[in-house]
Amino acid sequence: MCDELIHPGLVEDLRFSRRTFGLAAAGALTSGAALAGIGVTERDVEIKTAEGSADGVLFHPEGKGAWPAVLIWVDIMGLRPAFREMGKRLAAQGYVVLVPNPYYRTKRGAPIDGPVDFSNPEQRKLLFGLMGALTPGVTQRDSEAFLAFLDAQPQTDCSKKAGVQGYCMGGGLSIRTAAAAPSRIGAVATFHGGNGMASDAPDSPHLLLPNTKARYLMCLARNDDAQQPLVKDRLKAAFAQAHLEASVEVYPADHGWCVPGGQTYDASSAERAWSALSALYKSRLA
Repeated sequence: MCDELIHPGLVEDLRFSRRTFGLAAAGALTSGAALAGIGVTERDVEIKTAEGSADGVLFHPEGKGAWPAVLIWVDIMGLRPAFREMGKRLAAQGYVVLVPNPYYRTKRGAPIDGPVDFSNPEQRKLLFGLMGALTPGVTQRDSEAFLAFLDAQPQTDCSKKAGVQGYCMGGGLSIRTAAAAPSRIGAVATFHGGNGMASDAPDSPHLLLPNTKARYLMCLARNDDAQQPLVKDRLKAAFAQAHLEASVEVYPADHGWCVPGGQTYDASSAERAWSALSALYKSRLA
């Protein structure tokens, strides 16, 4: 979960360009990563949900073929250029990738036009209000709709398990997705998922782990861990009790380190996380 203590001041420039993404990742990409000459098709899509139509973006490798599906849950700042490039990069590794707008009920695209400043009380109120509206019931219904959309694509290989990954608030949403479709989701990855993944709340996402069948990669931020050190212990205990394979690790970087364009972006830790994600998907979705 994001909060103003973790995100002081300016944290994200929504005008972040594709060229900037390429420069940020240059020199650190490993084999199989995006920007390595693999063609990717990108198109804006509309996804029918129980409550309307969600905007999003779909990616898949160019040419004929079928590939495993992956759903990406964005962070609190919503669908924006940085996540489009991350989706494209993942698709270049051989996946059909959907990045939906979780706030489609309120606004298409990013919820804030221009840079996000968490010291701005109006922006903070807007973002936390939008995040708070993503209740467990809403998340389950949307997860089912997004996965159904992915599985309906001719490029999706439904004989293989699907993956789901989330950033910031998307960490908890990813666990909820795995619980909503346990027979479909084979791998879950979260990055600086925050303290909301394993809290004292009676509906905390980690309590759903026994209802899932996935393998997990949980990459925590060091300042999230410093604020709530029990989260990693709760996660490890929950995985052990549910007899699930999982990696829970605190990275030497701060909340938001995986998403280019923010003040806390850390290229070295981000590439390390990409490598771990690639290994997870190759082992579970191939």
